Amino acid sequence: ILLMAQDLSKSYGPRKALKGLSFSLQAGHVLGFLGPNGAGKTTSIRILTTILEPTSGRFVVDGISSEYPEKIRHKIGVLPEGLGFPKQLTGIGYLTYFGQLYGRSAADAKRISMALLKDVGLQHRAESVIGTYSHGMRQRLGIARSLVNDPSVVFLDEPTLGLDPRGQQELLMLIKRIARERNAGVVLCSHLLSEIEGVCDDVVIMNAGQIVAKGSVAEVIGQTAG
Repeated sequence: ILLMAQDLSKSYGPRKALKGLSFSLQAGHVLGFLGPNGAGKTTSIRILTTILEPTSGRFVVDGISSEYPEKIRHKIGVLPEGLGFPKQLTGIGYLTYFGQLYGRSAADAKRISMALLKDVGLQHRAESVIGTYSHGMRQRLGIARSLVNDPSVVFLDEPTLGLDPRGQQELLMLIKRIARERNAGVVLCSHLLSEIEGVCDDVVIMNAGQIVAKGSVAEVIGQTAG
């Protein structure tokens, strides 16, 4: 198990944004976080990516406890919702920069960046400036960036937002491939049931800060349909 959360809660004064979140994620699996806006998905992701501290509870990423956030950061990749890009940088320049931030040499960072661009189908636009990329291409670049440090667990927050149906489908297939080929765990946040059904192995459905259903996609969709 690459990620395990135990009874995570977050309060802002009297308001409970998250109540008792517990789940686990296996290597090679995609876990869907499904729920309407305000359900607690983004709060959960912020806690699991060490941006927010939980009020109570704990979690473990690839054997590292949440008491060691700096160590966890080396094990995770994140594509936040609404990620901004420097439009004047090239795709390869952008990824190489992040590769070096993680301590790689310039040559090594560039080599890995080129491989990642190929993985997400952007190798032909490596030398183009990001300002010329379509929305879908930027989302692919964001996914490549989340993989620069070869993470064990990748968090993707609404990655298909604003894409046309074909772009959505392509991105979801890419996400599934990343989990399988890298044997990574992927947490996919969405408010679309169709996305979760199409790509996820397991699902956690949230509403008003708590889990209302969880399990394999087949089990949970069966429960909610019944």
